[in-house]
Amino acid sequence: MSMSQRLKVGVIFGGRSAEHEVSLVSATGVINALDPAKYEVVPIGITPEGRWLSAAHTLQLLKDKSPLQALPEHVLVPDPTKHGLVVLANGTSAAENGRQLDVVIPLVHGTFGEDGTLQGLLELADLPYVGAGVLGSAVGMDKVIQKELLRQAGVTVTPSVWFLGSSYAASPRKHVAAAEKKLGYPMFVKPPNAGSSIGITKAHNRAELMAGIELAATYDRKVLVELAVKNAREIEVSVLGNDAPEASIPGEIIPSNEFYDYDAKYVDGKSRAEIPARLPKPVIRKVQSMAVAGFKALDCAGMARVDFLVSRRTNRVYLNEINTIPGFTPISMYPKLWAASGLSYPRLLDRLIELALARHKEKEHLATQFKPKSDWYR
Repeated sequence: MSMSQRLKVGVIFGGRSAEHEVSLVSATGVINALDPAKYEVVPIGITPEGRWLSAAHTLQLLKDKSPLQALPEHVLVPDPTKHGLVVLANGTSAAENGRQLDVVIPLVHGTFGEDGTLQGLLELADLPYVGAGVLGSAVGMDKVIQKELLRQAGVTVTPSVWFLGSSYAASPRKHVAAAEKKLGYPMFVKPPNAGSSIGITKAHNRAELMAGIELAATYDRKVLVELAVKNAREIEVSVLGNDAPEASIPGEIIPSNEFYDYDAKYVDGKSRAEIPARLPKPVIRKVQSMAVAGFKALDCAGMARVDFLVSRRTNRVYLNEINTIPGFTPISMYPKLWAASGLSYPRLLDRLIELALARHKEKEHLATQFKPKSDWYR
């Protein structure tokens, strides 16, 4: 492939999210692994305040928390004739600045990136992009809605209750009593629209439960309280595909803390992964089939990492959550599980781009306009 034939791949990272730093590390891994003979990378960084930048060194500037006021601001506009970025400073179009895009890899984890908002913009811009669409992203992000869809699809999830933070503030005792009656201790308390275990606590008593609810409510208007499966193993499976998704071999996370919180995932470096997970063959088949079933139930596409809790005593499997933009850091399970399944990191990115382009091409054949028999609306 000649340099002029390379696909222009926009990699979007950063964002107005509590997972901003994780996104920067994911983007570093992806950009370094994209084959320069096949792809021209267009870095698109979003600052914590929401400014869009596309200088060659944007990623490093965001990592260094450098002053960015002097950089021209690039934005992705909901105009399908632009096919890329527009510079706000002088209104010059993307085409005139070499910022047209063939495909986009969104790596904004969490709010305003994984929740369908960014996907909606990409749809309006008529750009192919990696990963789930608007619907799959939105329901994948909201763990309350996600659980309801999984239950309806016959996928086993942990028992839970949820409520609005405003409702809890009005009657805390009522919600605490309901959680204690249905679930019992210990429980996990989560902001259902956050990721990377941010805002999650494990409650062993009423005081910890109330403190956990207060913390979760600072990150989300909803609060999710789940039964903590006792003596559970944390198992993860990577899923790849569109209409016919496939599951990787499973891996096991052995966290450094009581559960796999933010520090255990990224900071202390003491957690470890066992790939493949040492599970009986029937359990391996179970988690793989449940991963694919969950992927389809949420109308996912391209990629997802599916997390499970498996009881050590009974081997009962619970689907914990589905992540539609999984981490791509050097220690992230999504690429590591595919590498162990025989698909290298660079080839995995090739496949994800192929899936994005195929999905976009399929949608191009769908009718988006209708001509009535007469112009009745005039």
